Amino acid sequence: MLKVAFIVNHFPLLSETFILNQITGLLERGHQVDIYTCTPGDLNKVHPDVEKYCLLERTYYLPEIPQNFLKRSLKAIGLLSINFTKAPRKLLRSLNGFKYGKSATSLRLFYAAIAGADKGAYDIVHCQFGTLSFWGMLFRTINAPQAKLVVSFRGYDISQFIQEHGDRIYDRTFVEADLFLPNCDFFKRRLLKLGCDEKKICVHYSGIDCDRFQYTPRYRHSHQKICIATIGRLVEKKGIEYSIRAVAKIVKSCPNLEYKIVGCGSLQTELEQLIQELDLNNIVHLLGKKNRQEIIEVLQASHIFIAPSITARDGNQDAPVNVLKEAMAIGLPVISTYHGGIPELVEDCVSGFLVPERDAEAIASKLQYLIAHPEIWNIIGAAGRERVEKYFNMQNLNDELVDIYQKVSSD
Repeated sequence: MLKVAFIVNHFPLLSETFILNQITGLLERGHQVDIYTCTPGDLNKVHPDVEKYCLLERTYYLPEIPQNFLKRSLKAIGLLSINFTKAPRKLLRSLNGFKYGKSATSLRLFYAAIAGADKGAYDIVHCQFGTLSFWGMLFRTINAPQAKLVVSFRGYDISQFIQEHGDRIYDRTFVEADLFLPNCDFFKRRLLKLGCDEKKICVHYSGIDCDRFQYTPRYRHSHQKICIATIGRLVEKKGIEYSIRAVAKIVKSCPNLEYKIVGCGSLQTELEQLIQELDLNNIVHLLGKKNRQEIIEVLQASHIFIAPSITARDGNQDAPVNVLKEAMAIGLPVISTYHGGIPELVEDCVSGFLVPERDAEAIASKLQYLIAHPEIWNIIGAAGRERVEKYFNMQNLNDELVDIYQKVSSD
């Protein structure tokens, strides 16, 4: 049995089912998982598996480290008085500047010791985003020095974060961590360009539970509305502006349309205004945040799915989008973009269509083609389902993750 510490940004979070799938997969395979999170997630809309596996009982909170050293010191005194009896030797050891240098004198190692004060050793410390590797290095140093440090890269951490902090931000991580798991080849190439040792890199896709997404052939009945769906946060990199504009371009020739957009985010007001400006209020509907079952119901009721991802101005990029996998698993013909790792999921003209980023005209053209040729919906849908089952099946990928852990543990 492996004992694994997951370090995550927020938990639980509906939009990060890829992390939840790994946690439950490891538990089902008899391994132990503890979850360390920087911030509590959304407890109002919780995935059923959080309750099924009692995951909140496995969740511990990483203390916020004040930037101001005086405030950090005062807070540390309070934390020490509360937690000292849990692990006195470990907490005192974390203050040893002769052994640990700046990590100790800055008190950052002490905060990491607080997080794992009364926990045993781990075999694996797995940082679920590259940005958490800095926490992971501290956590391992004081709580599990024999553990292997594994770091996943998923999108923002290998795109926007690099643009904000420079190409050298992960230099220390590349030296100290034992293994890096980019979730697509596109991000593997980015890691190599940044100077990461190729021997430490293993591409590991994020999977979905294909059994939860029943494949259903798509047909268009006469006089039936064509239902289009997009699911994603209302933020720039999801490119939803361009799919809305695409619908506006074809609505006169294809008036019997309904476009449902599931998600919330900072661009909601801007997109509402765009819908009004384009006179699409009766066609395009922003449905807000939905839980997992509600999302499946939207997908099942749709004919076509669009994932118009783009590279945001701040550099943020996507890997193969999970909800795109879900749409393909259900059997929807999909339209997406030549963006990030998406071409590793969607094979153009086989399991879906790909168009250039920010090209509403190209999206509109593919939409018109699909609407005019409903006889190909099932051909594309079947190819999409097959591709997801072959490369993105959660069960296979969780088996692979255990193999990866065991291999790095034995090195």
